[in-house]
Amino acid sequence: MPNVVQNKEYIPRYTYQDYLEWEGKWELIGGIAYAMSPAPIIKHQEISYNIAHHLHALLKDCKQCKSLQAVDWMTDFKTVVCPDNLAVCGEDIGDKQLTKTPEIIFEILSPSTAFKDRNVKYQLYEKMGVKYYILVDGVALTAEVFELLDGAYQKRQNAQDDVVKFSWQACEIDFDFSQIWN
Repeated sequence: MPNVVQNKEYIPRYTYQDYLEWEGKWELIGGIAYAMSPAPIIKHQEISYNIAHHLHALLKDCKQCKSLQAVDWMTDFKTVVCPDNLAVCGEDIGDKQLTKTPEIIFEILSPSTAFKDRNVKYQLYEKMGVKYYILVDGVALTAEVFELLDGAYQKRQNAQDDVVKFSWQACEIDFDFSQIWN
């Protein structure tokens, strides 16, 4: 007898309208619902705050870019994700949720989200054209920095206490990773 549990045609598919009615924290990727883990641990929150604070300071003089934390990004009616930290440029970025592709996304890894962040979101962000994707490991105190080149992510480096230059559109920032671990 075939194993029907692994048959992808039996996995329920949802839309943004379904997503709006759900209780709790969810992400919707390609019509598949992903439960978000319980509230992040304190270390995760500290790192996220430090990333947001540092990004905000670096972008404060840029009239085009915004630094945002944990906001819904709707890529289409079957996909809504909530990156931990990001920067987005332009005027028409959305109202209730982000609708424009961010330039840079930071995802802070946790045991319950690491697989999704390293695989599902990695592929989604690559497909959507996010220029920089940073996977932050708060236990190892390292960040994997990926840059989109010719439509595919290339690993630039592992950053720990490094200053990494990021540039997009009219912006250029020197992000000091030593600022996010404290």
